[in-house]
Amino acid sequence: MTLNKYYKTSILAFSFGLLIVGCTNHDKPAEPISTPATTDAAPAQMAFTVVKMYPHNPKSFTEGLEYHDSVLYEGTGMEKESRLAIVSLATGKDIKTLKLADEYFGEGITLLNGKIYELTYKSGKAFVYDAKTFKQLKEFTYEGEGWGLTNNGKEIIMSNGSSKIVYRNPETFAITKTIDVTNEKGPVTNINELELVDGYIYANIWETNYIIKINPETGKVVGYSDFSGLLEQYIPNVNLQEANVLNGIAYDSVGKRFFITGKYWPKVFEVKFN
Repeated sequence: MTLNKYYKTSILAFSFGLLIVGCTNHDKPAEPISTPATTDAAPAQMAFTVVKMYPHNPKSFTEGLEYHDSVLYEGTGMEKESRLAIVSLATGKDIKTLKLADEYFGEGITLLNGKIYELTYKSGKAFVYDAKTFKQLKEFTYEGEGWGLTNNGKEIIMSNGSSKIVYRNPETFAITKTIDVTNEKGPVTNINELELVDGYIYANIWETNYIIKINPETGKVVGYSDFSGLLEQYIPNVNLQEANVLNGIAYDSVGKRFFITGKYWPKVFEVKFN
């Protein structure tokens, strides 16, 4: 039986000393292979400090996370459970919620010009909503899977689980350019949730505890942080059978704060990269 992105039990081994190879079948982890050495420098490890913790709904299978006007915007997945929500950072409670139709598996979200853009996993559809009312304004179609979203103020930036990041016109969803993400060993796949901060793309790597920092001009991974053991350290009684993988990066551009969480995690962590 083919195991998909959300139900497979094997964990993808992610290492910056191994090549993670791009492939068209994202239902299976890519296999490390040998490649000629490159002249690219290895990504620097980014130390981090946990500043504060906030409540998070442990029933939220987080796919997209944004911070805007003192609240979090969250897109969640799972069939018949996907929703879009405005969430109180202080309480973790939904302020406003829109449930997606049962046939859609919600994925990444981003806010641009007063609108929320949301991907779906395998339906090939993106939805555009008014950020205040959640009224649907548009619907786009695209080929392949939808994973993570961010934007640069002019273009939508999208991942699909491969080593490619695609830029799209927010009015037509037409592709404007594509970059290939690589480290010193070659392509890096399973790029998931995205956040553009100070000219760099921060990305979760699916089924790992890594967040990577990408130079969008070159596609090179210039830094990474390993969040292994974060839940166990700060929430000793956490049920690791229920809490899923790290996923969700938001940034407060005014307060200069990063927020990270995971699927079914009971907390959102405010972190500072040192």
